[in-house]
Amino acid sequence: MVAISHADIVNAPKALLHDHLDGGLRPATIIELADAVGHELPETDPGRLGEWFVAAADSGSLERYLETFAHTVAVMQTEEGLHRVAKECALDLAADGVVYAEIRYAPEQHLERGLTLDQVVDAVHAGFAEGCAEAAALGRRIRIGTLLTAMRHAARSQEIAELAVRYRDTGVVGFDIAGAEAGFPPTRHLDAFEYLQRENFHFTIHAGEAFGLPSIWQAIQWCGADRLGHGVRIVDDITAGKLGRLASYVRDKRIPLELCPSSNVQTGAAPSIAEHPIGLLHDLRFRVTVNTDNRLMSGTSMSREMTLLAEAFGWGWSELQWLTINAMKSAFIPYDERLAIINDVIKPAYAKLLG
Repeated sequence: MVAISHADIVNAPKALLHDHLDGGLRPATIIELADAVGHELPETDPGRLGEWFVAAADSGSLERYLETFAHTVAVMQTEEGLHRVAKECALDLAADGVVYAEIRYAPEQHLERGLTLDQVVDAVHAGFAEGCAEAAALGRRIRIGTLLTAMRHAARSQEIAELAVRYRDTGVVGFDIAGAEAGFPPTRHLDAFEYLQRENFHFTIHAGEAFGLPSIWQAIQWCGADRLGHGVRIVDDITAGKLGRLASYVRDKRIPLELCPSSNVQTGAAPSIAEHPIGLLHDLRFRVTVNTDNRLMSGTSMSREMTLLAEAFGWGWSELQWLTINAMKSAFIPYDERLAIINDVIKPAYAKLLG
């Protein structure tokens, strides 16, 4: 098999399901926005600040990893800041060859300077619209849907679920809960999930990252998650290639796993890229997708994640196409729209690469 390069992968179409808006800022933007709002940063040089985020997130602890967000969230408290961050997110993803992305953020974390929940969503949507339009003008078309996230340690999940449904026809495609898993099971938010199901609305749940099988089981069997945010610990139910009841259920039901290799290594959910369970889960034909999680904290991109996996597992274009189509099949937009991107964008591009 001919090795494929990072530059080649950049030009291949990619679909991204798990990316946090507050985890993907440009360091230079953080510095400018922090100066405007008077927030103190650990570094004021863009290069050094970018390195600081990666090093601080590299602790092996999910809790320590999450602490880095204090600095990004602090500069996303105004309409101008949110608009700019969303616009740049769209441009950065498009430049990396991403053709479809679902970007998640927690509106409740952006109210410190007086914005309402609706103002937060409107500002983010306006930024994405401008960024997507600019990217298209540069010949890099990208479609972005948003996921509204509720924080699992807080008590606003019902309110955020209702906000997501209110914006379902204007850009919000799903709902999520995030934050530290241990001690904050998804069943604490059961009312919100039951409401979303009654509204025929899609949702994913962060589960099986820092906490194991009980978190995954609750997310699926109690809460009814459409996808698993991370879900990497499903390997705890696989022994010598033999699947336990829960792993079998996840595979049989084709429940998508939003795997984030570099992030999982940073938080200690996997020892290294080469030892990441994504290799086994691919071989066992789970509905595997590859994602960035937090591009700033992991110093990564979709192309970098795919390059690392290609190098670690000897994967070629057929495997990268499989991952991309898996993600597109699992997106929260309507079936015919998913199919159009697969048949009109992804498959023709990979046919050329495979040829």
